[in-house]
Amino acid sequence: MSATLPDIDASKLTTTLTKTPKEAYDLEQMYFGKNFTDHMLCIRYTEDSGWEAPEIKPYGPLQIDPAAFVLNYSVETFEGMKAFRAPDGTVNLFRPEKNMQRLATSSQRIMLPKFDQAQFLQCIKELIKVDQRFVPDEYGYSLYIRPNFIGTDPNLNVKDSKEALLYAYLSPVGPYFPRTVKLCANSKEARAWPGGVGNYKLGGNYAPAVRPAMDAVKMGYDQILWLLGDDHYVTEVGTMNFFIFWTNSQGERELVTAPLDGIILPGVTRDSLLALARKWGEFKVSERKITMPEVVKALAEGRVLEAFGAGTACVVCSVSSVFYEGTDYAIPVDAADPDVVFGPLTKRLRGELLDIQYGKTRSPWAVPV
Repeated sequence: MSATLPDIDASKLTTTLTKTPKEAYDLEQMYFGKNFTDHMLCIRYTEDSGWEAPEIKPYGPLQIDPAAFVLNYSVETFEGMKAFRAPDGTVNLFRPEKNMQRLATSSQRIMLPKFDQAQFLQCIKELIKVDQRFVPDEYGYSLYIRPNFIGTDPNLNVKDSKEALLYAYLSPVGPYFPRTVKLCANSKEARAWPGGVGNYKLGGNYAPAVRPAMDAVKMGYDQILWLLGDDHYVTEVGTMNFFIFWTNSQGERELVTAPLDGIILPGVTRDSLLALARKWGEFKVSERKITMPEVVKALAEGRVLEAFGAGTACVVCSVSSVFYEGTDYAIPVDAADPDVVFGPLTKRLRGELLDIQYGKTRSPWAVPV
């Protein structure tokens, strides 16, 4: 940001309250991404004037030029965050600085303007305060936060956008996957590849994955297990990071997930689960490449203990099967109880993470609004 142009300044935030407040949503209405609160945050940028004063205003449609960069060239990045209600009524965010860092990294990849991460986060906190009545009290429910950053320059030339809009809105949500999931391994289409942008949270990464995902659903599966290359490198599951807990070929108990090699999205939940498991020091924790043939071999030898996906929306969800090259392979969830939703390790990781998020366990990861 040039010294002569203003950056985001939360002290200049203005608030216009809605005249038609919504009724609070019942828990059974809190499907993921279906319902929204009363207000949203908008901050506009122009190359000539820099960042304008942030504004909280009633939730509603955006006014945007038909030739805007975002509509023509997918100049768009976004984040997914959550706010949680603690037993004492406090509302906490979970490691929000990680989301701000990733948003900044992703936006620089598509040449959107730089922004003050701390000031934008403060604006988001103010938005949550305005709509805090929508933060659910129930454990397992939360307020989902979706910051979006889009290029709005009305220009059909393929270059950097001279105008942009940074905005955020809120959605009360319940559990994303309240059950185990079945996967369909896909080696014919790629979510990301070497030299690409799979490690950035760009809108353009998601649209091409919709058709393969819907094809998998039509076949009776919940998500795609994305495989890459001739060796069928196991990368991600749907829009989540993938973990497998097994006894590896050296006889060690190991929790393993794909490395941050430019293909994998650096998930905040992923990083948190790795940190928790390493703190326990009870088994090997690895970020390394594994292939689907290795997984199949381990399944045949009874070495796979459990597997799960991880992300902001679902937190963690156990995987009960994977379809690969014409065969459905059952993946253990809990050998002691075939009816449970979470395997023992998945349940433990989820419980520790949720206890931090909901303020039951004190941690610097829980940031009060």
